[in-house]
Amino acid sequence: MARIIHTGETPAKKRHAISRSCAEVIRLLAQKGGFDDESRDMCAFLVFNLRELYATIDSSAHAWDERNYWKKAEKLRGDYRWAVILADELRNLIIEDRWHLMPDVLLKLAPHFSNITIVSVTRDADWWCGAHRALLREAAEMPSSGRRE
Repeated sequence: MARIIHTGETPAKKRHAISRSCAEVIRLLAQKGGFDDESRDMCAFLVFNLRELYATIDSSAHAWDERNYWKKAEKLRGDYRWAVILADELRNLIIEDRWHLMPDVLLKLAPHFSNITIVSVTRDADWWCGAHRALLREAAEMPSSGRRE
């Protein structure tokens, strides 16, 4: 029987697309002067993307776990734990409306995407439009603990 090769969307391809989106949004945010409605949507978009980035890592690590390479799986999770930590930090600042602290978090985030070269911006407002409202709605629906399960 022949080997099956999956040419569709792999976690690595998805991770690259998410990283590219994050890098572009960070670049656009750096060019803005303050936090208007579009900037708020962009920051919320980053929260959702960082969560999805870690989800791709977790699915890749799960594949290593199934092969009993648990050290490799935990190293992979550890290498990308920053994504979920910074996503929670961004989320809290957005929910608590503390926009004056946002540049510090964005500066912590930028080095993680410094290896991505952006010649031209390929994402537009359609990608992040409404993300702020969605994040606020998600926060309102969560239990009082505020932590994701």
